[in-house]
Amino acid sequence: MVVLNVWKNLAVVSLGIAVVCLGGCTETPTNEQLAVWRKEASDRNAEIVAEKTKNNQSREWNLVIQGQTATGNTETLNWSQLQNLATDNVNTIDPNHIINPDKVFKFTGISVSSLLKKFGSQSEITEITFVCYDAYQVTIKIKDLLNYPIILAVAKDGQPIPREQGGPIYLIFPYTEYPDIRKKYDPGIWAFYVTHIILGTEPAKVSIGDRELNVADLDQLPQVSLIQNVGYRVWWPSGEVQLSGVRLRDVLKLADVDLNTTSSVVVRGKPPVYRRNSQPIELVTEDILKCDILLATRWGNDKQRIPARMGGPVALAFSDNCPSRAKNQRWVTFVEELIPQL
Repeated sequence: MVVLNVWKNLAVVSLGIAVVCLGGCTETPTNEQLAVWRKEASDRNAEIVAEKTKNNQSREWNLVIQGQTATGNTETLNWSQLQNLATDNVNTIDPNHIINPDKVFKFTGISVSSLLKKFGSQSEITEITFVCYDAYQVTIKIKDLLNYPIILAVAKDGQPIPREQGGPIYLIFPYTEYPDIRKKYDPGIWAFYVTHIILGTEPAKVSIGDRELNVADLDQLPQVSLIQNVGYRVWWPSGEVQLSGVRLRDVLKLADVDLNTTSSVVVRGKPPVYRRNSQPIELVTEDILKCDILLATRWGNDKQRIPARMGGPVALAFSDNCPSRAKNQRWVTFVEELIPQL
């Protein structure tokens, strides 16, 4: 054990937070004193981290409701509003709680059916899609939302839900009370960190600067089809799929964007993971001009519109003729914005 003679600058550091011994440290501390200081530092750090987490949730985590809403507008509920709406309780096992999958938890949250009644037009839509921070999406039929107490949980046994357990907003199903629902919605449908609810499927709109293109604008451009395996994460058929849409270069030309050899385009989708400035989905001019990078709006042999449950109405797709640097990018779902970097 190394003995130090001066302890005025003793600091215990945890999670980037320093706790400094301010007095009584001129003598070599005993093991008992060190243990006390370590516990005090640990307790204080835990308090600070808990408070920081609470503040970040309150400040940053919203639930956005879009699509075929009653008003046609986007509705945003902040964390305070979500807490006020969280009056529903469901006691159920959590199939994602691997340590004890048979344990019943009390989840507190917001009934999805209540959000549907408040913001949606039930006669016009048949399903709702939940979009998560990491671009995962799941879809539930309206009739099941009305028949079962499916909730967006914000608390688990009276405590905020940690990120690693699906929080701050966790879509849960009443497996214990209604075991038959498990046959319809397996544990993979329990969506972690929900950020958006899409009622039905939104109209196609892609923004480029101050220009907004709708599906009619996109349909005027030359249409291209690809038949290949797709790079979307979930809810697409395995094997080769036909995708149809317009080349990214044609969309940029329609919006009067002139690319040069050093420019690029950032593609942003609805999920927050696509909107991070630290890791943008950025495509260089050479790839945009020389290979088929599509904004896909239809899929299948009958060219159906891409629904929200598959990441539509607009999704980014790469042809097999694109170089690996392009194909290795994420295939963006819910494309909403193109940002030229000129």
